[in-house]
Amino acid sequence: MSTAAGETLPGVSVVIKNSGTGTTTDVNGKFSINVADANSTLVFSYVGYSSQEIALAGKTQLNVVLEPSKQTNLEEVVVIGYQSVRKKDLTGAVASISPQDANRVTSSSLGESLQGLSPGVTVRTSGAPGAGAEIEIRGIGSYLSSAPLYVIDGMLSDANVTVNNNDIESIQILKDASAAAIYGSRAANGVIIITTKQGKNGPPKITFSAKYGKQYIPKKWDVMNSTQYAAIKRQEYLNSGTAADQIPASIAAGTFNPSINTDWQKLDERAGNDQDYNVTISGGTDHSKYLVSGSYYDNQSVLLANSFNRASLRINTESKKGILTFGENALLTNTNTRVPNEGSPFFDLPTSLPTVPVKDPKWINSTNPQGFTNGTNDQGQNVDLSYANNILAGNQVSSQYTNNAKLISNAFAQLQLTSWLYYKFNIGLETSFDYTRNLFDGIPIRYGTPSASSAVNEVRGQFTNLLMEHTLNFNKSFGEHTINGVFGFTQQREKDTFTGGGRTDLTFIDGAYQTSINSATGDPTSLGGTGTDFKIISYLGRVNYTFNDKYLFTATGRIDQDSRFGANFQTGFFPSLAAAWRINRESFFKADWIDDLKLSGSYGVLGVNTIPQFANMGYINNAPRAVFGNDVIANGAYQASLYNPDVHWESRHETNIGLDATILNNRLTVSAAVYRNVSKDALLIEQLPGYLGANNNPYINAGSISNKGIEFSATYRDNSRQFKWSISGNVTTIKNKVLSVGDQGGADYLVQNPDITRAQVGHPIGSWYVLKDIGLFQSQAEINNYKRSNGDLIEPFAKPGDIKFYADPNGTGQISNNDRVFNGSALPNLQTGLQFNAAYKQFTMNIQLVGVFGSTIFDAVRQTLDSYQTSNFRADINPWTPTNTHTADPRLGLAGNDAGIVSNNTYASSRWLENGSYGRIRNLEIGYALPKSLLTQWHIDNARIFISGQNLLTVTRYKGQDPDVTGNLTQPGFDNGGWPPSRILSLGINCGF
Repeated sequence: MSTAAGETLPGVSVVIKNSGTGTTTDVNGKFSINVADANSTLVFSYVGYSSQEIALAGKTQLNVVLEPSKQTNLEEVVVIGYQSVRKKDLTGAVASISPQDANRVTSSSLGESLQGLSPGVTVRTSGAPGAGAEIEIRGIGSYLSSAPLYVIDGMLSDANVTVNNNDIESIQILKDASAAAIYGSRAANGVIIITTKQGKNGPPKITFSAKYGKQYIPKKWDVMNSTQYAAIKRQEYLNSGTAADQIPASIAAGTFNPSINTDWQKLDERAGNDQDYNVTISGGTDHSKYLVSGSYYDNQSVLLANSFNRASLRINTESKKGILTFGENALLTNTNTRVPNEGSPFFDLPTSLPTVPVKDPKWINSTNPQGFTNGTNDQGQNVDLSYANNILAGNQVSSQYTNNAKLISNAFAQLQLTSWLYYKFNIGLETSFDYTRNLFDGIPIRYGTPSASSAVNEVRGQFTNLLMEHTLNFNKSFGEHTINGVFGFTQQREKDTFTGGGRTDLTFIDGAYQTSINSATGDPTSLGGTGTDFKIISYLGRVNYTFNDKYLFTATGRIDQDSRFGANFQTGFFPSLAAAWRINRESFFKADWIDDLKLSGSYGVLGVNTIPQFANMGYINNAPRAVFGNDVIANGAYQASLYNPDVHWESRHETNIGLDATILNNRLTVSAAVYRNVSKDALLIEQLPGYLGANNNPYINAGSISNKGIEFSATYRDNSRQFKWSISGNVTTIKNKVLSVGDQGGADYLVQNPDITRAQVGHPIGSWYVLKDIGLFQSQAEINNYKRSNGDLIEPFAKPGDIKFYADPNGTGQISNNDRVFNGSALPNLQTGLQFNAAYKQFTMNIQLVGVFGSTIFDAVRQTLDSYQTSNFRADINPWTPTNTHTADPRLGLAGNDAGIVSNNTYASSRWLENGSYGRIRNLEIGYALPKSLLTQWHIDNARIFISGQNLLTVTRYKGQDPDVTGNLTQPGFDNGGWPPSRILSLGINCGF
C-alpha cells in the first residue's frame, strides 16, 4: 500500500467485500489475508484517502495506490433533528464537533469538552467534582436561562454530566432558527444533538481504553505567613491609635506565638486524580447490529473530602426484517458526589488567619471533642478574628452526599413504505432517582456562629420524562429537483416529585454519630415536599427543496402546546425560512481554485419555555391567623400571588447570513456567519408595590435582549504525505445589549444581589455598576479641593492614602451610590479556538488552544484580602505611607470610627475589577501506535498509548486564581472563590481486539 508519491501507508483497512474478514497494513504498508474465493473483491480504506475496491481475479499479489480523498467536511452527513442531510446542503448554521477532539479533554461533563471547538459557543468551566459547564450559544438572550437543549439519540434530555464522552459518535450544535426551529419553544438557546455509537457489520470487536491523571491547582493565593501577618496587623492597630497593651495577644509583640503558622491552602489542597475506564463490544450483520459499552469515571478532587464518580452502561441495538427496522438505545448511569456542607473553600482558605490553628486544646468541650477553632484562637473580648470558615473542620463535621441513578432510553420502529418514504415511531423514557443527605455535627466553624444541634436532613426525588413521536420522512428526486423533509407529531410529559425531612440531635455512640433520621432524637425539621407535572404536545415539519444542486430552500415550523403557560397563550408557532445559493455551480463562475462556494441566509422565531409550572396561577395563603377579643383565634387568608393568564414563552427572532467554501483542491474549508438575535417577550419578575399585598411578584413577558456578532472558522488539511497534519481555528464576536426590562417602578434596569451589576437598557446584561477608583489621595490639600460644582466636599472624612473615587461634579453631598458608573462587562467580546493535529508514521500529536478577550472580572477574594479587616493579607501588600506614596494600596488602619478606612473597605469599586482576558493551552496530547508485529502475538488489532496535559499554561493579567469564572445568568464574572479548572497530567491507552 502506498500513496501516489510512493510513501507507504501503515494502518490501511483491508476487508473482503461482503464479509467480516479483514486486516490492516503493517508499518511498511504490507498486508496478507486469506481468501476462500480467488475471485473475491478487496476493499481498501484509509482516513483522508478515497476507498478502492479491487477484484482479485486469481491474483495473489497486489500493489495498491490510494489517492487523497476529494471529500471534505462539507460532504459529511449531519443530524439536524428528525432528519440527516449532507453538510453542503445545509441552509442553517450547524457546527459539527469531532467527538475525538472533545474526548481528549479529561472532564466529568460533555459541556466542558466543547470549549474552544466551535465558533459561537461560550463555555465556562468549573473544577468542582461533578460540576457541569455553563454553555451559551450565541450569547445570553434570557433573564432566566441560557442553557441549550440536549437531544441524545432522539431523546430530549440533559446530557451535561450524564453521557460518557467515549460513547459519542457525533455532536452537532444547531445555532440559528433554520437549524433549530424544528424544536420550537425549547430551541432559542441552541440545540446540541448527540448521536451515540452503533454496532457495525462484522465480527465482534472489543475496544478498551484507560486513562489515569493527576490533578493540581495551577495557581494558589500568595498570602502572608503568621509572622508577616502579625507584624502588619500590629502596625494597623498602632496606625489607628490603639495602645500597644490593647493589641490582641495572638499578634501582640511578646505574646505572639510564631510556631502557629497555619497554611490553610496547603493543608486542604492535594494532588487529586482522575480515572476513566471504558470497554465496548460491538458487531453485527446486514440484519442486526449491537453495541454494549461500560464505563467508570472517578475524580478525587484537589481538595480533601471532595469527590465524584460515575458508572454507566450503554446498550444500543438495531435489527432489520424486510421493510421493518427496529431498535433501542439505553443508557444507565449512577453518579455519587461527596462535598463538605459548610463554607466556600477557595474563598475561605486564602482569607483564613495564619495565626489560628486548625485545632486548639482550649476549644475542646463536650460538643467539640476535637477542639476545632472557628476563626480565632482567643476567647476573650479583645480578639483578632476572621469570619472565614474553618474548612478543615468543615471537612469532618459536615458533609453532603448526593446519589443520582438515571435511565435514558428510547425504542423505535421504522417502516420503509416506499423507496423515498418511511414512517418512524419513537418512544423515549428518561427517569431518575435522586437522594441527598446533609449531615452536620453541630460544631460552629465560623466566628460569630452560635452552637447548633447536630442534624441530619434527607431529600428524595424522582423525575420522569416520557416522549412519544410519530414522524414521516421523505426524500424524492425527479430531474433537477430534489425535495426531502419530515413531518411529525410528538407528545411529552415531565413529572417530578421531591420529599424531604430531617431531625436534630444525632445519637453519639462509640465515638461516632449515627446518621439515620430514626436514630436522631431532636425536633423534626424541613418536613415537606413538592412536585411538578406538565405536558407538551407538538406538530412539526421541515421541507428542503433543491434545484439543480444550485438553489436550496428550507421551510421549518413547529407548533407547541405547553400546559405551564397562561390560559390565553398555551399554543405557539415557531417558523423559519432559509435559502442558499451554491455560487460555484453557476456558468459564470470561473475560479477553478474554489471547489465549493455557498451563500446562505435564514430568518425565524424560536422560543424559551423555562418557567416554573405554576407561574401563571394566583395563590391564596390561608396560613395567617389573628387573635381577637376573648382570645379567639380567627383564621385568615390573603392572595399571595397574582393570576396572570397571559404569561407565555419567550420568543427569539433570529437572522443569519452565512458563507461556506472549500478551496485549494478541498484542502481548505472556510465558514463565516453574521447573525443578529433579538429576544422579545423575555420572562422576568415584575416588581409590584407592597400595598397590593402580594408577597410573590409575578412572571411577565416584558424584557428584550439583543445579541449580534460574527463567526469565522477555517480548517486546512494535508494528508498527501507521510507527515499528515491539519490546523483549524475559529473566532467569535458577540455584542450583547439589553433592550427592555419592562416596568421596574420607573427604572430601566434590573439589579442583581449583590448590587454591583445591572441589566440596564443600552448596556450588556450584568454590566458592572460600581464606584470608579481614580487613585489615592496624596495630601490633605487634595482632599479639601476635591469638591462638587456646588462646593460640597466629596470625601470629607478621607485622609491622605485613602481611595479617591470619581464623583458626579453636578451631584450633591459626599460620595454615595449615586456616583456609580458603568465599568465594563464580564461578557467577552472576542473568543478564539485553535487546534493542530499531526501524524508521522506511528506518532500523533494534538494541541488545543483557547482565548477569551474583553471580559472584566470582579475579584471578591482580593477585595476581602485587601480589606485590612478580619482577613489575611496578600503577601505583596504595600500600604500607602507618607514616605511610600508610589503604591496602589491605600493606607493601613482599622475601620472603627475611621470613615476613610470604612470607605476604602466597604465601597464596591472598580479597584476590584480586573481584566479577565486570557489565552490557554487547553490540551496537549502525544500518542504512539504500537507496531502491528508486536501486537499480533497478543491477538490485538491495534493499541495506542498517549500522554496528555490539560490547562498547562494560562497567560492572563487576572490576579485571581483563574479568569474562567462561572456565575449566575445576570451576574457572570463575579469571582467569589469559585473552583478554578485543574491542571491535569494524564497517561492513557486505547486497544482494539
